[in-house]
Amino acid sequence: MSAVLQAQSAIKLAYNRLKTSPLMSPNHEWLVCITASWCVGQSVLPDYMGLEPEQFQRLKNSYFQDDTLPEQAPSGHCIDFNRMLEKEDLINLLTRYSRTNTLEMNWLISILVASCLGDDHLWQDMGLWSRAQLTALLNYNFPELAAKNTQNMKWKKFLYKQLCEEEGLYVCRAPSCNVCIDYQKCYGAEE
Repeated sequence: MSAVLQAQSAIKLAYNRLKTSPLMSPNHEWLVCITASWCVGQSVLPDYMGLEPEQFQRLKNSYFQDDTLPEQAPSGHCIDFNRMLEKEDLINLLTRYSRTNTLEMNWLISILVASCLGDDHLWQDMGLWSRAQLTALLNYNFPELAAKNTQNMKWKKFLYKQLCEEEGLYVCRAPSCNVCIDYQKCYGAEE
């Protein structure tokens, strides 16, 4: 069995194990997917999934009481938030556009921000299974922000572009994205 098939199989086993309680919201489904991927080392999320230890404990108590989740990242990823000068800006951006102020929302914001430090597409760094899942998560939780992505820009680049625009920074090498030499890096396929 190839490494990809083994990883997919491990994620599905973890997903089935974790999805023991009835779904309470679409966020529950996404959190189960993210947690299942994290449990088998298939995300960039660090220890505690990028949450504060008390947030992680509340997540476990809310959704995964019957499961023993590791606290340390099975992937061995360690994120240095000291190099993420924009952490508070990202939290503020997502909080400002969030449709609710709940524990789930705070968990998702922390996970999204931690995932932004990864080197892959945001959906992969989070441990989601497709870009469509991430798009649905963002549309559900941050509808006004997601609606601004009118040209289907890759989500991580889109979030950082929003931060730059809020600060009045426009560092594109061309006056329009459509003529920029890096267009494919921002808008190309994510498969």
